[in-house]
Amino acid sequence: MSLTIIRKYVYLYKMERKLKPVRWIGSSLKDLRAFPPEVRKEVGYAIYAAQKGDRDPAAKPMKGFPGASVMEIVAPFDGDTWRTVYTVHLKGVVYVLHAFQKKSKSGRATPKKEIDLIHRRLATAEREYRKEELK
Repeated sequence: MSLTIIRKYVYLYKMERKLKPVRWIGSSLKDLRAFPPEVRKEVGYAIYAAQKGDRDPAAKPMKGFPGASVMEIVAPFDGDTWRTVYTVHLKGVVYVLHAFQKKSKSGRATPKKEIDLIHRRLATAEREYRKEELK
């Protein structure tokens, strides 16, 4: 094995070790797995970027939350809109809070019941984070 290939493997190993872990809150992973494969792929790239400390162009700060504490990935596909919501404001961890298909009842706005669920799951993520921090 050449030295160049070995260096490449070492670099990739170090890069992978620096990824933030992903924690799934509530049914977010189950819900995401029900998305079409093309949408899952787009969401996966955006979450991977968050793990690296970057922000994918598909991820935008979600309205109704301070600053950029909660991010929303909006993935249009086949006439529908699929959304995945996550936060990275808890140091060193990506928490995926919610994944859902937006049903167009109120235009582009996220329905209140979805916003309320995201608030509850964000509170759950914060509790889990504090609990882990105390260990």
